[in-house]
Amino acid sequence: MGLLAMETEKRLCSVPGRGLTLSCLFFALVCRPCFGQSFSIPLQRPEECGDRQYYDTASLSCVRCPETMRPNRDGTTCICSPGYKLTSNNGPLGICQKCPEDKGVTLDGWGCIDCPSGRTLDGNCQCSPGQILMERDANGTLLQKANCVNCDGTEPSLTAPDAFGNRCERCHETFINRSNSCSCNQPNILVGGICISGTTQFLSRVLPTVRFSQLGMLLRSEWFSIHLQASAAACMLYSNQTACQALGNMCVMNMHSPISPNSDACSLFRYIYTNTVGLGAVHSIVFWRQNLPWLYYDDQPGLASRVLTSSQFPTSFAFKSKERTQNSRLQFTAALYDVRGNFVKWQTLDGGLLQLCPDIVTRLDAAFSFGTTYEHKCELLLTRILQDYPEPVFYDVYLIQTGDDGQQNIWPVPVRNLNLQYNDVFVNQGDNINNWLLTRRIFLVDTLSGRENALTSLPRIIRLASKITISVSLVPNTFKGKIYLPLMTVEYTDVQVQNPSSQTVKVSFSVHYEMQQSDSLVQANIAVGVLGGLAVLWSLLKTAAWKRRIGSPFVDLQTSIHFLIFYAGALANVFLAVTIGTGFYWLILFKGQQYVSVLLPLPHEEDSFVTYVGCAFGLKALQFLHKLLSQLTLDIFFIDWERPKGKMIKSEGGIKSSITPVSIWRTYFVANEWNEIQTVRKINPLFQVLAVLFFLEIAGFENLALRDPSSSLSRNPEDYIAPWSRILRYGVTTTLWLVIAFLQVVFFSVFYERFIEDKIRQFVDLCSMSNISVFILSHRCYGYYIHGRSVHGHADTSMEEMNMNLKREAENMCSQRGLQPNNDVQTFQISITNRMRTQFDRIHDNLTKKNGPSRFLQASSTSEQCTKAYYTMNKFLSSFIDHAFKDMDYFVKDKLLFERMLGMEFMEPMDKSIFYNDESHSFSNVLFYGNESTLLIFDMLFFCIVDIGSQNFVLAAILTYVQNEMFRILRGAVGQKNLASKTLIDERFLI
Repeated sequence: MGLLAMETEKRLCSVPGRGLTLSCLFFALVCRPCFGQSFSIPLQRPEECGDRQYYDTASLSCVRCPETMRPNRDGTTCICSPGYKLTSNNGPLGICQKCPEDKGVTLDGWGCIDCPSGRTLDGNCQCSPGQILMERDANGTLLQKANCVNCDGTEPSLTAPDAFGNRCERCHETFINRSNSCSCNQPNILVGGICISGTTQFLSRVLPTVRFSQLGMLLRSEWFSIHLQASAAACMLYSNQTACQALGNMCVMNMHSPISPNSDACSLFRYIYTNTVGLGAVHSIVFWRQNLPWLYYDDQPGLASRVLTSSQFPTSFAFKSKERTQNSRLQFTAALYDVRGNFVKWQTLDGGLLQLCPDIVTRLDAAFSFGTTYEHKCELLLTRILQDYPEPVFYDVYLIQTGDDGQQNIWPVPVRNLNLQYNDVFVNQGDNINNWLLTRRIFLVDTLSGRENALTSLPRIIRLASKITISVSLVPNTFKGKIYLPLMTVEYTDVQVQNPSSQTVKVSFSVHYEMQQSDSLVQANIAVGVLGGLAVLWSLLKTAAWKRRIGSPFVDLQTSIHFLIFYAGALANVFLAVTIGTGFYWLILFKGQQYVSVLLPLPHEEDSFVTYVGCAFGLKALQFLHKLLSQLTLDIFFIDWERPKGKMIKSEGGIKSSITPVSIWRTYFVANEWNEIQTVRKINPLFQVLAVLFFLEIAGFENLALRDPSSSLSRNPEDYIAPWSRILRYGVTTTLWLVIAFLQVVFFSVFYERFIEDKIRQFVDLCSMSNISVFILSHRCYGYYIHGRSVHGHADTSMEEMNMNLKREAENMCSQRGLQPNNDVQTFQISITNRMRTQFDRIHDNLTKKNGPSRFLQASSTSEQCTKAYYTMNKFLSSFIDHAFKDMDYFVKDKLLFERMLGMEFMEPMDKSIFYNDESHSFSNVLFYGNESTLLIFDMLFFCIVDIGSQNFVLAAILTYVQNEMFRILRGAVGQKNLASKTLIDERFLI
C-alpha cells in the first residue's frame, strides 16, 4: 500500500540530487516482484527456544541473546547476564558491560557496587531478611558500597519511589537523557511515563479517536488517550516491540483505516513503517518490517489477486487421507496478542477459537474438515459479550504445513476487512479483486476503544466481528487437491450500547470452498445451445407433422403457436437433460473422488442451474397443459356393429313379426370402461411419491446432498450437518425419481400387465366382445381406430351362446379379429382425407347440437334429432369401415421405420384415407397412459421446484401428490363431459 512500501520508495527515490540509493535499489529489486515470493515461515513456538534464546514476538521466531545477556523469565526479551550491568537501552535489547569480580550489579541494572554481605545468583547484592538494600544516597548518587538499611529517602534526585513505595529506584532513562533529572520539563513532553522531545512533529497532534463508520460517529477513546502517543513514541524512538504491537493493535481497532494524516493510530503506524525501511524485512517478506507487526499488504493495483493466486500451498488435500503427503483437515493456528502488545501464545483454531457462537467441540471442529462447507450462526446477548470480552484479543492467523521431515512451516492467511476505508472508500466491499487491500491482524470483540471517559465505564459503542468467512480456492487442473492460500473475510458490526440486557447481535462463522466454475458453466451453455438448435429442427418436424394431420397447407398464426408449443416441449427436454446430467455429474464426481479435483459450485453460482430447472419446469408445464387440452377436446365415437334381430310375436289378430331394437347397454358399458382408463397410468403416482420420500428421508439419501465429502447415508446426531447443495439435492432427487419410475414401469409392463391386469389390451378385447369399434380423431385428419367388430356376427346374446363363441375362438374355429382377413391387428393409426372429415363434421354438428336433460326421465326437445344423428354417424362410420363409399375409401399399410421414429406420416391422404397397422396400441396417446413420460417428468420437476424453494422433501411430496390428484380429477371430470358430448351418451350413465 502507498502508506507502506510504495510511499517509502517514492520518498526515498524522488529527492533531487540523491540518485539511486541503496534503498531505491532494494525496492526496485525486491518489492516489485514481491507478489511471486513464497510466504512460508518456519513455525517456532516460545517453548521451542533454547537456553540462550528469547522469543522475538515481532518476527515470531527464536533469536539468540548476545553473549553478555540471557533470556528474561517469560522468554520474550534479553536481560543482562549475572554480573553484567546495562550501559545503554536505546536498541531493542540494550548493551551490557561486565562488573568487576568483587562487585555486584545494582537492582536497576545500571551500575556496579560493593556488596555488604554476598550476592544473589543474578549477581545482585542481597541483605538479610527484614532489611532493605540501599544502593543510592538520598539524592540518588550511587554509593561506593551498598548498605542494608531501611529505605526512607524521597528527595528529588535521579531516583524515584518504586511502584510500592518501599525503595528508591533510578528514574526512567528518557528523563535523564532529556533533562538530567526525573522531571520532564519543557520543551520535552511526558507521554505515557516516558519523556520525549517536544520537537517530534509526528507526535505533536495525536488524535485519540476511533471512527465507527456504520454509525457515522467519531468517538474519543480513553484507551487511545492513555496509550496511543506513548506507544507510538516508544515504538519509533526506542524500537520497543511491545509498544509497536500495541500501536498496531490500535490501528486494527480502527479498521486499518487512517482517519487523518499523521494523527491517528494507522497514520502513526504508517509513519513509523515508512521511516524504518532501513531495518529490513522479517523472513524476507517485504510487507513485514523489523520490530513492527505485519498489518498490511501493499496497495499496488492487482496485488490482492497475485497474493491469492501466486502461491500454491504445498500440501495435497483429500477427502479421505490415505497417503502421508495428503491431509483431510486444514490446520490453522494463530499468534495471540493482548491489547497492550504482549505476545500471549500460539493456539490452533480448533475448539472454536474464532467462533463466537457456542457449540460442542465436535461440531466446531468440523469447520476445518477439508471439503465441508461450514456455517454457524447465532444471536448473542450484549450483556454476555460485555462479560466475556472485557478486553480485545488479537489474532494473526496462519495455515500450518507439515513437511515430509516433520518440520512445520506456517503460511500467513490474508484478511479482507470489509470495513477498511482507503481514501474514505470501502475498497474491499466491491467484487473487483484488483481494488482490494489485504491485511493481516483481526480481533473478535472490542469493548475497550468505545469507552469515552473512563476505562471502567460502560462502553458507548462496541465493535465485533459479526461475520467471518474463510474461502478456500482449489488450484485448477492439478487434480491433486492443491489449494491457494485461504482468504479470511471479516465484517465488523458497530453496536451502540443502550440496553445490554435486551440487545442482541447476530454473528456467523463460515468456511466455504470454491474453484473456477467458468468451464462447467460454458459447457452447460454450449450443451443447451447445441441441443436447443436440434430442438428447433425437431419442433419444425413436429409442426410439419401436425400440419399434415390437420390437413392444412397454410402457415398461419395457429401454426406459429403450435410450433412454439412443440419447441417448448423439446426445449424442456433439453433443459431437463442438461440439469439431470449436471446434477448427476456433481453427485458422482464430488462425492466419489479420492484426489480432490472438483469442488461444488457456491450458492450464488447455482443460480444459473436453478434457472435452467425453472425453465425446464415452466416449458414442460406448457407442454403438459397442451396435451391435457388436446385430450379434453378430442372427437370420439363408438361404432355399434350389432344388427337388430327379427322376433315372432303372438297377438289376437294372428302371428306378427317385428324387429327387436339393438340394446344400448353394450355401448354404455364400453363408454364407462373408456372413461375409467382415461387417467390410468403406467406407474402408481402415490407409490412413486412415497417411495422417493422414503429413500430420501428414512433411508438417508438426502445426506448425499450435503456440502461435505461424506457419502454416508447415516449421520451421528452430534456431528455437524453441512448446508444443502441445490445441485446435489436435484441430482439425488431426480436420480431416485427416475430409478423408481423405471422399476415401476418394468414391474407393470413385465409382470403386472402380463399376469394380472392390462387395462389397455383388456379394453380392446372388450370392444371385440361387445361388437363395438372406437373411432378417435385427435387431429382434424388424424386419429386412431380400434376395430371391435365381433367375429361371431353379434354380441347381444345369451350367456350360453357367449361362452360357446369364446370357446370356438379359443380353439381357432373362427376367423381372426383383425380388420383385414386372416389378420389379428385391431388397432390402427388413421390418416383421413378432407372429404371424409367434412362429411364427419356435417353429421357431428347435428350430433352435438343438443342440450342434455335436466331430469333423469325428462326428454329434451332435440332428442329425436340427436338420436337420428347418432344412428346416421354410426351408419356412416360403419359403412366407411366396410368400404361402402368409393369416393371415401381407405387402404391399410404398415408405417415405415422413419415414420415410426419421427412420429409423422410421409404420405398425405389425397383420394383415399390411410390406416396404419399399429400393434403398439398408440391410441393410448389420447390417454394419460400414453403420455407417461410427460406426466412423470412434470411431477418430478414440480417436486424439485418445490424442494428448491422450500428445502423440504416432505412438503414437496405432499404438494406433488395434491397437484397430481387435482389434474387426475380434472382430466376425469372434463374428459367425461367431452365423452358424453361427442358420443351422445347421457353423462348420468357414466359412472
